[in-house]
Amino acid sequence: MYSDSMIFSQVMEHLPMHTFRRCVERYRGHHKTKHFSCQDQFRCMAFAQLTYRESLRDIEACLRAQQKKLYHMGIRGGVSRNTLANANKVRDWRIYADFAQSLIHIARKLYMGDSFGVELTNTVYALDATTIDLCLSVFPWAHFRRTKGAIKLHTLMDLRGNIPTFIHVSEGKVHDVNALDLLVPEAGAFYIMDRGYLDFARLHVLHLNAAFFVIRAKSNLQCRRLYSRPVDKTTGLRYDQTVELTGFYAAKDYPDKLRRIKYHDADTDKTFVFLTNNFNLPAFTIADLYRCRWQVELFFKWIKQHLRIKNFFGTTENAVKTQIWIAVSVYVLVAIIKKRLNIDASLYTILQVLSVTLFEKMPLNKALFIEDYTIDQTESSNQLILFE
Repeated sequence: MYSDSMIFSQVMEHLPMHTFRRCVERYRGHHKTKHFSCQDQFRCMAFAQLTYRESLRDIEACLRAQQKKLYHMGIRGGVSRNTLANANKVRDWRIYADFAQSLIHIARKLYMGDSFGVELTNTVYALDATTIDLCLSVFPWAHFRRTKGAIKLHTLMDLRGNIPTFIHVSEGKVHDVNALDLLVPEAGAFYIMDRGYLDFARLHVLHLNAAFFVIRAKSNLQCRRLYSRPVDKTTGLRYDQTVELTGFYAAKDYPDKLRRIKYHDADTDKTFVFLTNNFNLPAFTIADLYRCRWQVELFFKWIKQHLRIKNFFGTTENAVKTQIWIAVSVYVLVAIIKKRLNIDASLYTILQVLSVTLFEKMPLNKALFIEDYTIDQTESSNQLILFE
């Protein structure tokens, strides 16, 4: 609540600090810590995310310029780049991973009733991964190729609200499909995936757990058509078939029947073939579900452009994961604030406004209330006429 406090403090008030303290205690975050606490570390890193700082020196310079305001921002310890670098290097990144998961849990409840473009009561997830390139000589632990380093961000996104529900950071050489081994299948939920996740043994695990999947088929798929359903070709559908796999290993890995749907997108002039284990939804709805998968692609693009994960503040694995999880926490926190304050502006617009108003003392909802600026062009009778 606004009580003549700064915008930054009002943003941080939406954090469940009791949960944060439990995460710190769980991993002994304050072991041998005297002045610079985990909360100080989180707030400094969150400030860097919100104001688009590029380095530890940037963070230090900006916060020291506002030295008298640090206490009111909730930062009690002295800010220096060495202290912050050491905290990122030493303190367990799982503190911020667990805290991000708690924020995700809050956000999912807030966005539970939202629509994502398809009239469906089931929970719909999009699974994908993105690669963040790193210099192998600076990040020697990030194995990718012989002369190139990278990490991979595996993300499972709830399409209602575009909230990431599962994130796993791995080395760049880890294949995307391995993320399926880390998921706990949710009965009745839909998992939308690209061809990189086509592994019939893993897909059969989803099927046995009463979860549904929609995935693109590869061109060399070996299967036998059992029967076909009628389709309306004016909608872009080409066929809707029930098939069984005939490949030697594929048939062993997935012995049950599958549904194969071919769809032509007139806008892009591309043809897609989908596989699913759901036989109840209309074929066009299945194609529409896959279209919604692009929301996770937009999330990756958004988080790479607007959150500071291109320039890392540390070179150790712990420092990189700490920065990524705090970046995710900031993303979800902004989504929570957007919903709680009922703000119509996009997340991008909210972040832009926050980046230039963090030290202002005004109500947060007033700062984020965006309206078009118009110029009153009505003539005033008191206007002097200089030339006639």
